[in-house]
Amino acid sequence: MELLELTANVRHAKGKGNSRDLRRRGFIPGVLYGPKTEPINIAVDPSDLEKIFKHSGSNQAPLSLTIKNGESIKKTAMIKDLQVHPVSRRFLHVDLYEVAMDKKIQVGVPVVLTGTAKGAQAGGTLQLIRREIDVLCLPMDIPESIMIDVSGMQIGDSIHVQDLPIADNIEIMADGDVTLVTVSGAMAEEVAEGEDLEEESALSEDEGEDEK
Repeated sequence: MELLELTANVRHAKGKGNSRDLRRRGFIPGVLYGPKTEPINIAVDPSDLEKIFKHSGSNQAPLSLTIKNGESIKKTAMIKDLQVHPVSRRFLHVDLYEVAMDKKIQVGVPVVLTGTAKGAQAGGTLQLIRREIDVLCLPMDIPESIMIDVSGMQIGDSIHVQDLPIADNIEIMADGDVTLVTVSGAMAEEVAEGEDLEEESALSEDEGEDEK
């Protein structure tokens, strides 16, 4: 994963009034912090964040952050939290977390399915159980996604964490037997529903006999 560029300005004023004023001027408030970093209040152009998401497809991309305050300082950071308006979907606030390029970090990576499962073509249902997996790796080794080819999956098949072809420099923070994808059969579901109905019917008959 490449290092993407982001520029921010130091934000001296604080409070809701300042945040509203920033948004009216086309910026969003934010903060940079980290284990060895004093929090720095910043202002960011939301269009720059949109470019990052379009380029990387993820908010886990490591960023080369330039903070301007008379002079420019460079930091390496990642987006920790992004607040979005529930209706307009406009960015409201961004939290950036400073990271060290030589230290591993734990991040969530989206799971992406490719291909068409043979079991789904035969009438089964393809189910993605885990949409994201936590991995431990260096910032530049963070994968944009974890790709799973489901083309060969038949009805009744499952893919688990231990089945993933993961590079040696990436550690998955989940047990190997955790299920990621399954193909369930419609027939199995109908049988299960039928068994439930039979059980309910039997219980009703037993209750009728007890009343007698």
